[in-house]
Amino acid sequence: MSFLAYMQDKRYFLGFYVIIMLFVSSLMLVSVGERQPIYHNIMYANAGCFFFMALYIVIGYFYRRAFFLELKALTGSDSEQAIATLSEPQNHQQALYLELVKTLYEAHSRQLQRSVDEQRDHQDFIMSWIHEVKLPIAASRLLMDNSSGKSVDYLVDKLEDELAEIDNYVEQALYYSRIDSFSRDYFITEVQLGQRVKESVKKYAKLFINKDIGLQMNDVQQFVQSDSKWLVFIIDQITSNALKYTPEGGSIVFGFEEDAKEKRLLIKDTGIGIKTEDIHRVFEKGFTGANGRSHAKSTGMGLYLARQMALKLGHDLSIQSEEGISTTVTIHFPKLSHYYRMQ
Repeated sequence: MSFLAYMQDKRYFLGFYVIIMLFVSSLMLVSVGERQPIYHNIMYANAGCFFFMALYIVIGYFYRRAFFLELKALTGSDSEQAIATLSEPQNHQQALYLELVKTLYEAHSRQLQRSVDEQRDHQDFIMSWIHEVKLPIAASRLLMDNSSGKSVDYLVDKLEDELAEIDNYVEQALYYSRIDSFSRDYFITEVQLGQRVKESVKKYAKLFINKDIGLQMNDVQQFVQSDSKWLVFIIDQITSNALKYTPEGGSIVFGFEEDAKEKRLLIKDTGIGIKTEDIHRVFEKGFTGANGRSHAKSTGMGLYLARQMALKLGHDLSIQSEEGISTTVTIHFPKLSHYYRMQ
């Protein structure tokens, strides 16, 4: 509050001061030359000042009373209605307090809406996850119900595939539940990319073989700053996505690039690609796009989770694609020297 605004708020007090001084000055003027005891003038001055002071307090009380009665009436009403019908401030001090109340209410509303959105997203994910995980369970039951005439090796092989699907969905749900508590569950060290890529490829080795997907690793025996467990999860999601949309006989290539700013792990597949209108939305939560609807069942959570984990680790993900030709997902590892210069 500026001094001018403060003085403006004190305008009634200043008026009261002027009236008092005018009264005292007038009393002194009329008493000049009169032969009255001095205590008479003191008595008149005190009585007059008390009258004006009482008048000032009574008028001020009723003036302020209307504002506070309106506030009191709003305390029992709905918060949104109360904010919308707040009384007009009578001075700059009240205006500041009302502005603070509105600011705090808006901040609380945003936080509450964020919590509601997160709860809704969580519920949507759980519902989607339940529907998706029921598919391999139902497929397993069908295999067992129609097992007559089929060899044990065939049944075991098919059940392993369905269990792998269930395991992947459970892992997604587990990592999704850990996003909010991520800061308590990671440790940045020197991680060898080649070893992490091999772990991911080994996990999906059967799918590579069944679909006759070619595998190539180009110069991935490099070290980056990351968390081993979370990085494997990120690579798993990208590899799973690549396998899902790469037809039989295709190939997946893991490559490495480096420049002065960052190191990059590139995962390129010869799959169906991504439509131009979908390319900017593939990292959104629950987005499946045209490919997810027409070529394979998809929760739309894999790349979303991978991107969120990458950002929390200080990495990033980007994607380039040519529809019908290939898709390349790149994991960016900023170098520490460049990272600190950017801060």
